[in-house]
Amino acid sequence: MSKTSIPVLKSNKPRKMKTSRKIMFILMLFCLVLLAVLFFRSPISRISEIQFQGNVFAKKEQLLQAGDFKVGDQFFGVSATTLEKRLLDVKSVQNVTVDKQFPGVIQIQIQEYITVAYELGQEGSLMAILSNGVMVPVNTSGIAVEKPILTQWDSADPYKVELSQALGAIPNQLTSDISEIMPSPTVSFPDRIKLYTRSKFEVITAVSLLKDKVEYLNQVIETEEPGLITMLEADSYVPFLSVENESENVGGTTNNE
Repeated sequence: MSKTSIPVLKSNKPRKMKTSRKIMFILMLFCLVLLAVLFFRSPISRISEIQFQGNVFAKKEQLLQAGDFKVGDQFFGVSATTLEKRLLDVKSVQNVTVDKQFPGVIQIQIQEYITVAYELGQEGSLMAILSNGVMVPVNTSGIAVEKPILTQWDSADPYKVELSQALGAIPNQLTSDISEIMPSPTVSFPDRIKLYTRSKFEVITAVSLLKDKVEYLNQVIETEEPGLITMLEADSYVPFLSVENESENVGGTTNNE
């Protein structure tokens, strides 16, 4: 009589271990979700303070509106890079650095375009002209007296922006004596300008030549008496005394005749 072999029963232990691991994973996931919900609902996850530094013309309200953020928003709701790009849309802002410090503090360093000149606005208010050509209102108590005043300029004149950029590229010590700049175009030089200095010189040059010619201007101012300086294709200087004497001689000759 043959013996019938009885099959060996498989152990259920591994299945129980797998089931336990799944339960542990679900519990851990649930705890993480719960913690995340509690975190984002708590004050610690929100912006508690916004600090701006370096802004003169751009007001805090203007910057907050441009950045589209405020105290109470989610701290991780917007990245520092995104904020920097948004704030660069403010016309007076040249560069922005955003430093997010958890928990809740955002420090923003603003670098604005420099003031290169001033101009009277339509209602008589003083406007600062920045090196990118943008005009912004300014408090008269905070103006830089060494900056020139622009007069008789059309707001749509493209050479006005070029002049602002040229002034921004010139060291301040080379333009500090210029008191007034006005347009004086000709057919040959549509960007021709006339300058007046605090040391009583009258200067004729062009916007496109100003940066390269300004050193000559300062050399004459430092060594010569007040006169007429021309800085176009060629440079020349004539003292006012010579011009007056020439006019008197012409007048005297005419009278003698």
